[in-house]
Amino acid sequence: MNNQDFTTAFLVDQTPQEAFDAINNVRGWWTERVEGNTEKLNDEFSVQFWDVHYSKQKLIEVIPDNKVVWLITESKLTFIEDQEEWTGTRIVFDITKAGDQTEVRFTQLGLVPEIECYTDCSNAWNGYINNSLKDLIITGKGKPTTIAQLTS
Repeated sequence: MNNQDFTTAFLVDQTPQEAFDAINNVRGWWTERVEGNTEKLNDEFSVQFWDVHYSKQKLIEVIPDNKVVWLITESKLTFIEDQEEWTGTRIVFDITKAGDQTEVRFTQLGLVPEIECYTDCSNAWNGYINNSLKDLIITGKGKPTTIAQLTS
């Protein structure tokens, strides 16, 4: 059986270190509304999107310029029946050299087509990863959800 965890990847001309640094700058590409630290092993942070998404992440693997893994320790997604569907899933960022480019591969282990939020969550991740994170790596400016957006 094929692995059906949601995954997406892109290539950039920047170095693995630049990609690694951008991934850890969660406020720069996902949302400005981050509480906690997002860079070192065992750091914990939470994000809140209006009243529809709350999640708390713990960095459980950090290999500079190579890999970052978050464990979702708490979640509340109010737009689905099982609001804790993300709890226990893992978010993996793999960074590898691909010739003279760098590949960034994002996977959410446990975000599979059988769960209720798969379509909405995978669509959101596509935007944040393939647009915002990629732009942050390339240009130094991502497109995170802003605090102004969250409070309007």
